[in-house]
Amino acid sequence: MTPSVDRRLREQRARVLIRSLDYRQRHHARGVWFRLRRVLADASAAYVIAEDDARQLAAEGCRTESVGGALEPQKLIVIAPSGRIAMIASARQVPVRLSGELLAAKCLALAPFETAP
Repeated sequence: MTPSVDRRLREQRARVLIRSLDYRQRHHARGVWFRLRRVLADASAAYVIAEDDARQLAAEGCRTESVGGALEPQKLIVIAPSGRIAMIASARQVPVRLSGELLAAKCLALAPFETAP
């Protein structure tokens, strides 16, 4: 094997090793940011809501995201239709991105993108 092929092979093996370590960490602390970004990518809008309203949405059967419990301080993240969130008086819209305003919120309601029938 030539030295350049040997070097490229070692570099490729190192990249695969790093990628496999990152993949194994996806359900642990290192994977929290990836999972949170993934949840935000599926949302068309984000709202900061009161804790009582978030618990009410969860009781109505709206899906909660487990990634909120992995953050510190823990957050209650609820996925609900935009029409239902519009009925909540405490709902305040925030940008759908990792920002201080979104991360400071104790409870979030995320509206998913509407799918065409």
